[in-house]
Formats: sequence, C-alpha cells, structure tokens
Amino acid sequence: MRDLNKVNLGWSVPVRRFTWRTDQFHRPGLEYLISTDRHHGFESHEEERLLLVCDFVAGLVEVLCQPFRLQFFSEGKAMRHTPDFLLVTESGLFLIDVRPADRIKPEDALRFAAAAEVALSAGWQYGVVAGWRQHAWTNVDALSAERRPLPDVLGIQGQLRNEAAQGPLTFAELVERCRIPAIGRAHAIHLLWHRHLGVDLSVPFGDASLVRLAPQRHHRELDR
Repeated sequence: MRDLNKVNLGWSVPVRRFTWRTDQFHRPGLEYLISTDRHHGFESHEEERLLLVCDFVAGLVEVLCQPFRLQFFSEGKAMRHTPDFLLVTESGLFLIDVRPADRIKPEDALRFAAAAEVALSAGWQYGVVAGWRQHAWTNVDALSAERRPLPDVLGIQGQLRNEAAQGPLTFAELVERCRIPAIGRAHAIHLLWHRHLGVDLSVPFGDASLVRLAPQRHHRELDR
C-alpha cells in the first residue's frame, strides 16, 4: 500500500464500468468538469454533487473514479471495497467515499476505516462525504449555471469588476449598474464561479448577497 503513491495515475481506469438499465435503483451518469475539461463517471446523485463541488473548489487537477479495489480481512472474513474517487489537487491527493449518513451500515464503516488506513499508508488524505451543510449544495449549484466559457463581447465583466472594486454591493445592485443588467447577471455569476468576484456562501446566495472584488491570487483563468 505504501507504494500506491508511486503508481502512474494516468493509467488508472474505473474498476467497474458505468452502465445504465431501466430497472436499476441507482442513478449513474457522466458529469463534465471545467477543471479537467472531461466527463467523469458517477453512480448516484450524491456522487454527482460531489463532482460539481470539486469542480468549484480551486486547485483540482484530476479526478479518478473508482481508482482501485481494496481487499482485506476482518475477523478472518475476506472483504472488498472500491473507493469512489481519488482527487488529485494542487495541495495533495484525497481519497473519497460517498454515502449518505443514514445509509452507513456497520460493514460500510469497516470498509471506510480500511480505506482510511490505505490512504494513511500512501500519504493521502481520506474522507467520507455523508451530507452537505445547509445551503452549501444549493449555492454551488446556482453558481454552476454559468461555469462554462462565456464570451464577453460587450465588456460586461470589466464593468462588474470596476463597480465591485468601489466597495461591497449587493448582487442586485451590482448587476443593475451594468449597461444591460440581464446580461450582467449571467456574467456576475460566471465571475463568482471563477473567483474574480467573491461572496459569502455560508448563507443562501441571492440578490441581497454582498459581492466584493476578489484578490487576484484567487482568480481562475477565464476561457474565451
């Protein structure tokens, strides 16, 4: 296990294939991530949400779905576990499992503990995503609506930056100061996703949210 960090991660392929049937109970699919410019597989709504949040978090480099199968023994019984994701970020590697808190059974907790030991041996971080804090998911979902490349032929983004630089404004006030407020709203959300503007996401996002100009060190490159 200690040699896991020496493996070429570019060779990784999912342990299981992502399949679709009319009678299945889980909901698989493919989620496009701006950070990697690729689609990544998921097997549930909870996993899809995690991928979207990971795309919003700065520093994401690569996402490996179902990176390996872990086999171990517990009280003489052979057990298997396939972690859901291995996240490659600028600050290190994170092994992640996704399971709603009310669905974690004792055998699941045992598998997660084994995965945590593997991550520790490899020098990775490990976590189980068991739910979301209030407003966290809805805020990220709202900002993701304008995460894709957005041409700025009218120079709206420059107007938004200039107005925000004068001091905090509510989201509604900021977009109303644009030449075309309806278009300004879309570009403001785009700049929030890419961290050219900043807002407090610990509370519900809306027209009353205070928006500021974000420090340049937090900016992500805007695709044109």
